Amino acid sequence: MTEPKTALLKIAKAPQTLRDIVQERMREAIISGHFAPGERLVERPLCEQLGVSRTVIRETIRFLEAEGLVELVPNRGPTVASLDWDQARQIYDIRRQLEGSAAAACAEMHDAACAKSLGEALKRIGETTQTGEWSELRKTTTRFYQIIFDAAGHSVAWDIVQRLNGRISRLRALTLSATDRPVSGLTHMTAIYDAILSRNPDAACTAVHRHIDDASHTAQRYLKAETGPDHA
Repeated sequence: MTEPKTALLKIAKAPQTLRDIVQERMREAIISGHFAPGERLVERPLCEQLGVSRTVIRETIRFLEAEGLVELVPNRGPTVASLDWDQARQIYDIRRQLEGSAAAACAEMHDAACAKSLGEALKRIGETTQTGEWSELRKTTTRFYQIIFDAAGHSVAWDIVQRLNGRISRLRALTLSATDRPVSGLTHMTAIYDAILSRNPDAACTAVHRHIDDASHTAQRYLKAETGPDHA
């Protein structure tokens, strides 16, 4: 007699591989400014600092190159990619269209579970804003938008955003810690949240556009100060 098969237990979260851990640390080091734009990424000291092989470092550099965080410069090798205003402007334009559309759809389609998750993410954003945990704040902000895209059913659009995530995170590192913004990021995201829960797609889209426009103006000021007026 054949015994009935038992269901396999679902893995709640796949364990991180060594490569995943190295990629996350290198990404955070670039986003936080530990490695400056234009700085060479030399394999040997990276292997020694992280305690991993050259193979893992090379795979990580290729991955970060695909994210736009690293570029291969002739006669210099891999370096931290620079981010100028022209690139930033294009990224903000893409975000404006995709996030605005997703927020509008989310306002029409979200359910109670989405509202709960979005509220929890917003609460966490508020907590990390108070403590100044910028790395965690960037991750929680990304989570906030992921919930919106998932509820909207905009999976392809989210894939596009994810491909830009490294450069988006670098821009967020500039704008989230800014103290001179006329309206805080938390205030903007609260407005997005309120519009979504009110099932007002026009208001949700408008709130996203206001947030993106404000962040864009802040980033432009920072990038202009770093590169000079001729490059901004």
